[in-house]
Amino acid sequence: MAAQHDTVILPGGRVISRATADAAADWLTLLMSGEAGAEQHRQWGQWRQAHADHEAAWQHVESVTGRMKSLGPHPAYTALSAYGAKGRPASAARRRAVQVLLWGGLATGTGLLASRTGTWQASLADCRSATGEQRRFALEDGTQLLLNTGSAVNLRFDARERRILLVEGEIMVTTRHEPGVPTDPRPLWVETAEGSIRSLGTRFTVRQHPAHTGVAVLDSAVEIAAWGAPGQARVLHAGEQTQFSREAIDAPGPADEQTAAWTRGQLLADELRLGDFLAELDRYRPGIVRVDPQIADLRLSGVFPLADTDRILATLPSVLPVRVQWRTRYWVTVVPA
Repeated sequence: MAAQHDTVILPGGRVISRATADAAADWLTLLMSGEAGAEQHRQWGQWRQAHADHEAAWQHVESVTGRMKSLGPHPAYTALSAYGAKGRPASAARRRAVQVLLWGGLATGTGLLASRTGTWQASLADCRSATGEQRRFALEDGTQLLLNTGSAVNLRFDARERRILLVEGEIMVTTRHEPGVPTDPRPLWVETAEGSIRSLGTRFTVRQHPAHTGVAVLDSAVEIAAWGAPGQARVLHAGEQTQFSREAIDAPGPADEQTAAWTRGQLLADELRLGDFLAELDRYRPGIVRVDPQIADLRLSGVFPLADTDRILATLPSVLPVRVQWRTRYWVTVVPA
């Protein structure tokens, strides 16, 4: 069995080995190079048929490259084509570039391989928001979707079911319940790197953390199932929150105000460590926010409007013995006063 850090999680939750992902990237590099002959195409077909994981990996490759190609001169597809052409950079660099474009936005055993500038997968998502931005989407079934800062989702709706794939970030889902309007009979799931959340007619938030998923239910209930423990589903009711990994779901606890404060455009702190407060604030700002370890354990409380993060930083010296250093608009460090 592959080590935990040697796996890749495809959209939908299928786990493949890193070796299979790398092999798919190598085949794409070869096929796009124009150097593959009839024998290479035959071997590629044999590889796809040798194992179901190989075909699943290749289907993901075709999904990514197809969506990039449809965007025409989008930089992702331009780069992918360039690194696959004759006379281009050496194979090692070419291979690495293709791997990043294909797999850089997916989850691994050690968490999402995402960056502050976003991933190619996020940039191609059906619904997405930029850093510091919140966006609302009305889906075809009447579901309302609110994306928090730096978030991205893909939608997989068909005649049988509705699936919202959380690529990165945080969302609030509100299903439609109007008097006289029939309820959509298709089940609705939100899927993350760790598992799935089935809506039971509700309003709830889901956040993708580096190695776990957080869920809070505001109305009604949801049912959570971890990918690695499908027989251990847990129902979460209104006013409860929990987190889960691929193997286990934590016992639920009461949902705190801080969890849903972002849906009102607020950052709420209740005796919160300064280090944790600034890490959360950092999600809503382009650039970097750092704190001196000497003051990271200071505590603060308050309700802060996320519409003006500069103002939040400027307020800190009035409530704590700290000083804010601005190297640039995008590089801020909080140090002792």
